[in-house]
Amino acid sequence: MPDTLIKVDLKQSPYENEQVHNRWHPDIPMACWVKPGDDFVLETYDWTGGFIQNNDSADDVRDIDLSIVHFLSGPVGVHGAEPGDLLVVDLLDIGAKADSLWGFNGFFSKNNGGGFLTDHFPFAQKSIWDIQGMFTKSRHVPGVNYAGLIHPGLIGCLPDPSLLEKWNEREVGLIATEPDRVPPLANPPFAATAHMGKLGGDAKAKAAAEGARTVPPREHGGNCDIKDLSRGSKIYFPVYVKGAGLSVGDLHFSQGDGEITFCGAIEMAGWVHMKVEVIKGGMAMYGIRNPIFRPSPITPHYNDYLIFEGISVDEAGKQHYLDVNVAYRQACLNAIEYLTKFGYSKAQAYSILGTAPVQGHISGVVDIPNSCATLWLPTQIFDFDIRPNASGPVKYIQGGPEMPLSPDL
Repeated sequence: MPDTLIKVDLKQSPYENEQVHNRWHPDIPMACWVKPGDDFVLETYDWTGGFIQNNDSADDVRDIDLSIVHFLSGPVGVHGAEPGDLLVVDLLDIGAKADSLWGFNGFFSKNNGGGFLTDHFPFAQKSIWDIQGMFTKSRHVPGVNYAGLIHPGLIGCLPDPSLLEKWNEREVGLIATEPDRVPPLANPPFAATAHMGKLGGDAKAKAAAEGARTVPPREHGGNCDIKDLSRGSKIYFPVYVKGAGLSVGDLHFSQGDGEITFCGAIEMAGWVHMKVEVIKGGMAMYGIRNPIFRPSPITPHYNDYLIFEGISVDEAGKQHYLDVNVAYRQACLNAIEYLTKFGYSKAQAYSILGTAPVQGHISGVVDIPNSCATLWLPTQIFDFDIRPNASGPVKYIQGGPEMPLSPDL
């Protein structure tokens, strides 16, 4: 059996665990060291460190301080890895912690992070999903049951000082263009809630003031939320510091392409079994600036879809020029409206799109002025037939528990 190099106690605050951190900074000490060819297990908190609870209230989603996230296990140092190399990571297996067989999906309040459709869902809501082996279902979203594609939403290596400086300069500069925007354009360094692993003293204070927040994906990987990085996938990460400094967290039991609800997958605590290798000089050898990966050969087998189309015309009828973001939003809104005809609330439909293995595609980017984006919704995840027919939709979802809602105070 592989060694578990990092363990987490879900009853303990992640701030008390020195093998966990929630910022990116080159001075964060390695939590442990491995050799090329080693395989090992890392346990992880859910991305909020246990703040979100398994209950029927969305107050925790409303009230969470998002400056605390994400809690990552690591960094793992790899002997012999140097700047310019590629770190090759095989995700051998991933699972939920045995003492926490549930996950959550949530919509953040527009005043506290928002989400892809925040103007349509401005208040905090939550759904709880029970994990039953390889399947999941929710007491808050009836009528669906699907296989998980478990994956880390966040995985990457430590930046070097110049890359960290570049991140902070460009993101703080973006914030300055619209400093009062709600939700904000980006998240600047914030020392007060930084957890820097084993780092202490004055060094910790300095790094906490500079450390990059973990919210977005960047050149090193980070919060990419790629649902196909499941067991059996292989990832090639650029190395920027000696030892690479690999960290992982934000595990998802299942997610739709785009993680459109922001807290948009089925978030869970769990473990990752991985193996590492090093390709010396691999960044220059292959011209790599961002990670590349080979997807998992194991995916849920769904082969019948309803495909919803969206174009670059927003909800108000405004024409945009080849805007894929607008087009994908329209495809999602079209799917949500469709699902309401079967008895789902719009919030329940939104939660399905964020958690189920839906596919998002950029289908056209050349036919001015409209890009075309599509959302592929697998019909087989439903307990009833959602395909159009001459008889019209039947309202299969009749009442029952709704997703908890917590308006802003």
